[in-house]
Amino acid sequence: MGAYFRVSTIFIFCLLGFSANAEVFSISSSSGSDITQALLKAFTSACQSPSPSKVVIPKGEFKLGEIEMRGPCKAPIEITIQGTVKADGNAIQGKDKWVVFGNINGFKLNGGGVFDGEGNAAWRVNNCHQTFNCKKLPISIRFDFVENSEIKDISSIDAKNFHINILGAKNMTMDNIKITAPEDSPNTDGIHMGRSDGIKILNSFISTGDDCVSIGDGTSNVHVEKVTCGPGHGISVGSLGRYGKEQDVSGIRVVNCTLQETDNGLRIKTWPSAACSTTASDIHFEDIIVKNVSNPILIDQEYCPWNQCNKKKASTIKLVNISFKKIRGTSGNKDAVKLLCSKGYPCQNVEIGDIDIKYSGADGPATFQCSNVSPKLLGAQSPAACSSPVTKLPQ
Repeated sequence: MGAYFRVSTIFIFCLLGFSANAEVFSISSSSGSDITQALLKAFTSACQSPSPSKVVIPKGEFKLGEIEMRGPCKAPIEITIQGTVKADGNAIQGKDKWVVFGNINGFKLNGGGVFDGEGNAAWRVNNCHQTFNCKKLPISIRFDFVENSEIKDISSIDAKNFHINILGAKNMTMDNIKITAPEDSPNTDGIHMGRSDGIKILNSFISTGDDCVSIGDGTSNVHVEKVTCGPGHGISVGSLGRYGKEQDVSGIRVVNCTLQETDNGLRIKTWPSAACSTTASDIHFEDIIVKNVSNPILIDQEYCPWNQCNKKKASTIKLVNISFKKIRGTSGNKDAVKLLCSKGYPCQNVEIGDIDIKYSGADGPATFQCSNVSPKLLGAQSPAACSSPVTKLPQ
């Protein structure tokens, strides 16, 4: 409790109704102190306000423990983070969350601040990318069942697990989000979403050790535009089919993005011997620049990392109405385009238009491989469509 009596002071404000006579909640604390309880108290008060409210975390660097800020709230709520909040730097296994915003209708998060997940120690013990039977690590920021929201001008660095996870959201816009972690940090997906509808990701920079953006089952009406991705594992739909009772994916559009130095580019991935039978449809990638990206265009229906499945059984996930148009730049390996569809459920209505991907490696030239798919071709294709023998992807 001694920290409350130090000279240096921070303020967590709850500004009710945005008026000049706003109610102000404040605590006194030195820089580097823990603001978890103060923030929770401010949020709870704001959430109970009958009029729109705002919580402000000012500039400075503060410790923040595991916290769940859940509604429903009586009116829209805005949280402005201007400083940096830092997680516990220890490898906390068995926990799946750090900061949670949940069950709020009418929500804004902004302010230019930083969520620092302090993930270095956790990465050394993380083996979830190698086995099903692993201990969970905290996701930095979770949005659970948040509706009609705007997330803008925030940064997430060095998450222990995913940086941002979106579940059950409706009508969410993420704009000017910056996400960074080392390229060898495992499972540090930038933005992952599932069971959500109406998600926009705009004008953002994502550099991680896993997918920049990953779209899970039950997701529809996603628009990704002006996102720079890399390093990382690219922009992915899936993986799909790992679990039972998964739901369909539809209406995914990725446009005017740049991928640089990523292990994969634009990817759709489904598991063989899938635990369900669902459909992923109306998925469109257009006007994309790739810079030294391995596997720039990839449909992989034989996705089976670390041989965790029966690859002899064809994927039961149906892929319908897929397009890759105006994709240009350079590949980091010779597999410029690889469409490996399921032999049990071949891909339907796949369009390829104006592909220009170059590769200058010693094992070149670039290849375009097709399996269990007959794509409709529009415009020019370089390399020539479906002109190369199919080779298996390394797992």
